[in-house]
Amino acid sequence: MRLTAGFFLLSLTGVLPLMQHACADESNLALPSDNDALFRGDGAAFYQHIRRDYKGVVSFPWQGGQYGFVRNPIATPRGLVYTRFHEGVDIRPVQRDQRGEPLDVVRAIADGTVAHVNLVPGYSNYGRYVVVEHRWDGASYYSLYGHLASTSARAGEKVDRGDQLGVIGYTGAGLDQSRAHLHLELNLMLGRRFESWYDAFEKEPNRHGIFNGINLTGVDIARLYLALRKRPSLTIPEFLAGEETFYKVTLPPSRNFDLPERYPWLLQGAKSEFVGAWDISFNRAGVPLKVEAKERTVPMPTLSYVKKQSGDYSDLTRGVIRGTAENASLSENGQKLMRLLIWPD
Repeated sequence: MRLTAGFFLLSLTGVLPLMQHACADESNLALPSDNDALFRGDGAAFYQHIRRDYKGVVSFPWQGGQYGFVRNPIATPRGLVYTRFHEGVDIRPVQRDQRGEPLDVVRAIADGTVAHVNLVPGYSNYGRYVVVEHRWDGASYYSLYGHLASTSARAGEKVDRGDQLGVIGYTGAGLDQSRAHLHLELNLMLGRRFESWYDAFEKEPNRHGIFNGINLTGVDIARLYLALRKRPSLTIPEFLAGEETFYKVTLPPSRNFDLPERYPWLLQGAKSEFVGAWDISFNRAGVPLKVEAKERTVPMPTLSYVKKQSGDYSDLTRGVIRGTAENASLSENGQKLMRLLIWPD
C-alpha cells in the first residue's frame, strides 16, 4: 500500500515481527526509495541500465541492473552466457534537479542497526555505502546501500524502516551522473573471522572489516519483494528453500565452523554424535542453502556435487568451480573462499 512517506511496505511475517501501526497490514520490509516500478513490472523504469560493448556493438540494457549473472556475455556453443555476477539490484532515481543531480532519498528497508558506514568513495567499488544489520528470527541479515551521494548514518545507531540513510548518487568506480543509482543488497554473512582470513590471503588493505563485500553473499532481493506480494507470510528461510542446489562442498570438521549457529535454519537432518565433515549446499550465486553433517572425513574443502552443465564451470559459479562436468573441482579461489567458513583451521 502507498504511504504518505513515499515508500512501499511488504510483509515478512515470521521473520520480521509486526509493528503496531494505524493499518493492520503494514510490516517491516520496505522499498528503499520512491521508485516502485518493480511492482508495475516496468523493469526499464526500475533498474538502472549499464553500458555494454559486445563485439564492438554498444548497448545500454536495463537488464544489467538486475540481480544475478547479467553482465559480460560470452559466446558459447549453447548461446550467450553471462559470466559476471551482480550481487544486488541497481535502482534508478526518479527525481533530479535542473543540473541532473539525483534527489531521491534512500531509506532503510527494515528496522535495524547501522553496522558500517564507508564515507570515502575511493575505498570501495560500492563508493560511499552503508550497511544495516537486521535481526530476524534469531539470525542477522545485512542490507547494503551503495553509491550514495551523501549519508548522515553513523555506525551503531538504531534505525526504523523508512528512516533516511542518504541520497542516491554515483560514487564508486565507473559511474557518472547519467547512471546515478542505488545499489541495494540483502546479505548473509559468511565468516566472523573474515579480517584475519583476508589478511592471510589478500594484499590490498581491508578498510571495511567484516562488512567487506567479499564476506557478504546476497539473495535475490527483487524476487523476494515480488514473492512477498504473493505470499506475505513468506520468511527468508522459506524463500531460500525454493532455490536450486547448484553445487555442494564438503568441509572438514572445525570448531570454527559457526555458519549453522548464526543461521540455524541451514542445519538439516538428524544430528549425528560424530561429525566427520559438513556438506554445504549452495545455489549458483554462492548463497548457502543447507548444511548437513556427514560421517565421512575430508582433509580439505572438497567439491562433492555439481549440477551437470556444458561448458566451463568457472563462468557459471563466479569462479568457485573450475573445469567441466567430467573434471570439475574447486578452483584456487573456491578453496580459499571455503576456508573462510572454517578459518583459521
